[in-house]
This record gives sequence, C-alpha cells and structure tokens, in this order.
Amino acid sequence: MTAPTDRPRIFELVSLLLTYPDDELLDAGAELRAAADRIADDTVRGQIEEFLDWLLRATPIEAQRHYVQTFDLRRRSGLYLTYYLHGDTRKRGMALLILKQRYRAHGLRLADGELPDLLPVVLEFAATVGPGEGEAPLRQHRTGIELLRAALAESGTPYRLLLDAVCAVLPELTDADRAAVTALAVDGPPLETVGLESLGHGPDLPGAALAPYPACSPSEAPR
Repeated sequence: MTAPTDRPRIFELVSLLLTYPDDELLDAGAELRAAADRIADDTVRGQIEEFLDWLLRATPIEAQRHYVQTFDLRRRSGLYLTYYLHGDTRKRGMALLILKQRYRAHGLRLADGELPDLLPVVLEFAATVGPGEGEAPLRQHRTGIELLRAALAESGTPYRLLLDAVCAVLPELTDADRAAVTALAVDGPPLETVGLESLGHGPDLPGAALAPYPACSPSEAPR
C-alpha cells in the first residue's frame, strides 16, 4: 500500500513531468531523479525512473516533438479531462467553471489561458490540497484518466508510465467504473460545440469541433 507521504510526492512530480519538456525541465534532471528517489513505493518509483531514463536520454528536440505528437496531435490522448466525459458541450463549460471555483476556494490561481481540467493542474491541486477535497477532481474524472492511460499504452509512448504511476495510487476501479470506461471508449464524448464562450474559450479550445472519437473495443479498456 502506498505511504500517505508518497501520494503528494507522486502527484507533484507527475504533474511536472506531464508539462511541455522545455529547457528548464530538461536541465533539472538531477532534481527530478532526486524527487523520484524519495518515493517509497517501489513500483511507482520504478515507473517514474524508467520515464526519466527516456526523457533525459532524448535530445530536447526529440523530447519536445514526441510531447507534441503525443498530446497535441492525437485526439485520443489529450490532457484536458473534461473533454472525455462531456465533449464540447454546455456540460463541459459548467464542469470547467466548477473546477475553477474549487481551485479559487483553496487559493490556487491559474496562469493566463490555462484551463482548469488540464491534467498537470489537476495533479498539482491534489498534491497541494491533499486527500479528500484535493483529490476529488481526480476521482470525478477517473474515466477520462483511464481512457488517456489506455490511449498512451496503445501508442507505446513512455508517457504511459506516468499515467500508470498515478492510477497505482488512486482507488481501485469498481465494476461500474470499468463499465463506464468501456462505454465511453466505444461511444466517445458528445460533439456539441457550444457553451464554452462564457469561459473565454470557443472553437479554438483543444478538442473543439473534432471528428467523431475513434472507438475501441471493450477489450481495449483498462483492466
């Protein structure tokens, strides 16, 4: 079982590693390895260390190109969690607003143009606020996290290791959770492109006005 002190460490480190690998991140290899070494859970520590081995061996151009190809150019592996459940609908606009209000209540301010459902932001909030209120967005968007995890595993990207690490410390999936993941993997999110303008994000929002979500068979859903 994961030690209580491990959870914020894991969430904080994975939050950082899921951001764009700019020079500042890549130059912090020693600090990143030291942070990974402080994780007590052998399995999770090994997953993050394996990811760091890949990231720090790659050239900056290789790492940056891979990040863009993985998260920005593949609809099935976007980092915006509300899209998996709500697509571009009014419900998504409301979900984004609720997340913003939750963060504001705990003193977390978003950078200009940053959406509150970006997975690194959700993980940062969990690390900062802790179990209960802090991890509630992760639990609420577990279906999206599992779909992202499955897409990364299918593509074979090293980023799959970071999602494996996160899911290793989240509660076990219930049968209902698995059914929801399978159903959404088959049907995809709604495609109505309305309801986001009030948050300052219209059709340019990642995932807006996309073609139908690529379906996968139930056997491809996370186990």
